[in-house]
Amino acid sequence: MNRKILIVDDDQKTRTLLKTYLEKSQYQVLLSHNGESFLVALNTYEAQLSLVILDVMLPDTDGFALCRTVRRRSNVPIIMLTASSDETDRVVGLELGADDYIAKPYSPRELLARIKAILRRTGAEPDAAPRYYSFNGFVLDTVERRVTDPDGAPVSLTGLDFQLLRYFVEHPGDILDRGILCEETRGRDAGPFDRSLDVQISRLRLRLKDDGKQPALIKTVRGVGYVFASEVSVAHG
Repeated sequence: MNRKILIVDDDQKTRTLLKTYLEKSQYQVLLSHNGESFLVALNTYEAQLSLVILDVMLPDTDGFALCRTVRRRSNVPIIMLTASSDETDRVVGLELGADDYIAKPYSPRELLARIKAILRRTGAEPDAAPRYYSFNGFVLDTVERRVTDPDGAPVSLTGLDFQLLRYFVEHPGDILDRGILCEETRGRDAGPFDRSLDVQISRLRLRLKDDGKQPALIKTVRGVGYVFASEVSVAHG
């Protein structure tokens, strides 16, 4: 399945953040820093693209001009980003053929949700995620929102615990930084002295009988975050 996204934004920090975040959700991300480099990438990868993200303000052109160019040759979905709160910009972008519009500042989580919604409508994103995730004898049921242990007994988890574990099993083997984990479970980034995530990880390990000193499931990656080290199998139910 093609999941390639082309992003043009002149801010290097924003480009890097979006690339890292979206790649953790298994998208292929191509980056451009201005209109010229965007058009080069478009000419090269046009047939492979699932979605295009255009920043309105660019050093050599604007996102509206690029939107016109894309629409003259392709029906690929377009999301436009703007620092302006002016409704006129949003209307112009949509009239030119953009599929969605997000005003800055925005969270990567919101952008990811918009991307998934558009790709579901266009058939480039799976309609149904797996219902069951199995690991080390445990089974997580996303519909019933419950977890059972290897003996089939229910595991007592809070809502936040379940949400965190679900994110882990959806990204097995990926090194997940603290900021992303906090964003996914709390809707905000973690401050340098925020230890609430570490407390939650310790509690989750305890519920899963994962040795805190030598964990086999949720391992600490010092200075970065955590990784879910177990193999995970999925079923749609």
